[in-house]
Amino acid sequence: AGAMSEGRPLRLLALHGYRQSERRFRQRTGALRKALRGRAELVALSAPHLVPGGEDDDGDDPPRGWWFSGPGTFEAGEVAAEPLGLEESLTAVAAALAERGPFDGLLGFSQGAALAAIVCALRARGDPRFPVAFAVLVAGFASRAPAHGHFYREPIALPTLHVVGDADAVIAAPLSRELARRFVEPVVLSHPGGHFVPAAAPQKKVYLEFLGRFCPAQGR
Repeated sequence: AGAMSEGRPLRLLALHGYRQSERRFRQRTGALRKALRGRAELVALSAPHLVPGGEDDDGDDPPRGWWFSGPGTFEAGEVAAEPLGLEESLTAVAAALAERGPFDGLLGFSQGAALAAIVCALRARGDPRFPVAFAVLVAGFASRAPAHGHFYREPIALPTLHVVGDADAVIAAPLSRELARRFVEPVVLSHPGGHFVPAAAPQKKVYLEFLGRFCPAQGR
């Protein structure tokens, strides 16, 4: 049934970027949560893998990642011969959807958006572990690892909103646009900023229009 029939806000499982965590991502999405208040609720999940070392280490809240392209490292553009850790992250997402649900969709940022896209591919193939209807992918990219290539073989038939920062120096805009092309009828939202989740008035309008497709009773 979901939010549509219940008139409740949509619930989105939020997947943070590499070297972030549930808490860090909550802090960085305050403006977005405010923009979506009453329409959608974000529930953040920490990735299962600790990122070794690093100047921004916090004993209580160490940086985390969804998979590695090399031993304890990750580069979005790297063609990783032996990527490590994706299966554990898919299991963690499936567990969160089951235990903390119901969820309507996913919101992913950077590596979290790349993971969310993989979840979308599995969902579109009928994988019962991932009962989501849509995804919002901010600064996403397709994994370059050959072992992950099968996720992108056919166009992914799940509604998606792709948010692309024209000045993003971490995940260049062409990488996010390339990911969008892997989907059937993607909605692409460009903003002039860099590597963050934008939530100014122009983006808020697009978010609410997209989410409104899954929650039509609201805002009348």
